[in-house]
Amino acid sequence: MTEIFSESLILMLEPAVWLCLFAGVTAGMLVGAIPGLSATMGVALLVPFTFELDIMPAISLLVGIYCGAIYGGTVPAILFRTPGTPASAATLMDGYPMMQRGEAGRALSLSALSALTGGLIGTLLLIFLTPQISRFALSFGPTEFFALAVLGLSLITALSSDSLIKGAIATVAGLLCATIGMDPVSGYPRYLFGSVSLMEGMPFIPALIGLFAIAEVLGSGNNSAPTVQPGGKMKLFELPHVKDIKRCAWTTVKSSLIGTFTGSTPGAGADIAAFLCYSAACQQAGKGDTYGDGEPKGIAAAESGKTAATSGAMIPLLSLGIPGDSVTAVLIGAFILHGIQPGPLLFQQHAPLAYSILAIMLCAHLFVFVMALSTARFVMGALKIDRRFLNTGILLLSLMGAYALRSNLVDCWVALGFGVLGVGMRKTGFPAAPFLLALILGGMAETNLRRALVLGEGNLMFMLQRPLAVALLLLSAVLVIITLVRKRRRV
Repeated sequence: MTEIFSESLILMLEPAVWLCLFAGVTAGMLVGAIPGLSATMGVALLVPFTFELDIMPAISLLVGIYCGAIYGGTVPAILFRTPGTPASAATLMDGYPMMQRGEAGRALSLSALSALTGGLIGTLLLIFLTPQISRFALSFGPTEFFALAVLGLSLITALSSDSLIKGAIATVAGLLCATIGMDPVSGYPRYLFGSVSLMEGMPFIPALIGLFAIAEVLGSGNNSAPTVQPGGKMKLFELPHVKDIKRCAWTTVKSSLIGTFTGSTPGAGADIAAFLCYSAACQQAGKGDTYGDGEPKGIAAAESGKTAATSGAMIPLLSLGIPGDSVTAVLIGAFILHGIQPGPLLFQQHAPLAYSILAIMLCAHLFVFVMALSTARFVMGALKIDRRFLNTGILLLSLMGAYALRSNLVDCWVALGFGVLGVGMRKTGFPAAPFLLALILGGMAETNLRRALVLGEGNLMFMLQRPLAVALLLLSAVLVIITLVRKRRRV
């Protein structure tokens, strides 16, 4: 063991490793801050540039981009209600209201600390519990994935609005949008409206950009007033408040655990983890908690959950050779290009490299935290820009981000259409969160339900033979009932 540690330390002490890690985190935060550019796209674009690098600098660069991009989307989400990545959409629910109160510095520092805590807890679980979590995650079949999707949808529907009916309508609308495209089982085209561009389904990133970024621009009009509410005073830099740390400690730890497990489930990803953690936090709201109106716990839950999911996604990658999400699927290609096969033999044949990668994950989260705090003062300078110019810039970046995904003008029209829909939903009181999560989980729920029915030969009773799926469905029902009872008592 001492020899393995020494070899790992030698690999880590190479200057190229730290240079690539710094460059990766910086590039990742920039990629994540631009709407439409995801962590997957950033990692995929830079894989060819790692051909001439040694394995450790190459992995450091890609891991840095991964961790940096996941956090980078938080900054525009808090400051401009424009999530740079899908995983940051949950953060803006409470981050943007805090910014409107003049507490942007507080929100950014809390998000950075929560992301660091989630990353550290997730990586420690990655180090010590990789085999156990991987085996449990692999026990998920189609029935369990369907039940997990139902759990997420039921929670966010019940918790995201004062009106359960409006939340349910928004969820159903999102599920209907998720049916657009090719049937996942038969391959039959559905609801294409004569557009071949929709055969792959409703493009999620343009829809996300439209619902939040473009809707914010269209909803604010030509108002040249500051973004901060009247009477508010914006602080350009704040360290994490001690009272926020104490208040959010349990929420952060709990969300980190949920995020790590969710990330370790193949196909889930950081965006689902963020919404599940946010929903779980709302479910346990206590007196004085104001989720949706600038509650620090909401930021802590979303940020720690989605960041922990990045470490969780590495668990099946390193231990079983199975990607946890789309980013780790690209990372598998990078490993293979450098002659390394992830999987059960990685810790036996390349133990120093494996432990060095785990250390790089820890260092990447630390780098993100330092970069987030050190650049907050400069980033928040954008709030001083005249709102009319700021809206124009956000609109142009949003349309560029929508177009960059597939180089298709249809995606720009989709973004604009969802922007108009987002304005209408805000004015009529329909919550956007259930719609968005239904759009994310709709395909997952339908595909796995259809697969489960095939396995059960069309008999729904087949699900009752899967204890884990039954437990998740019962948990969904119990949590919804508890939420309704709490809301009725408050009335």
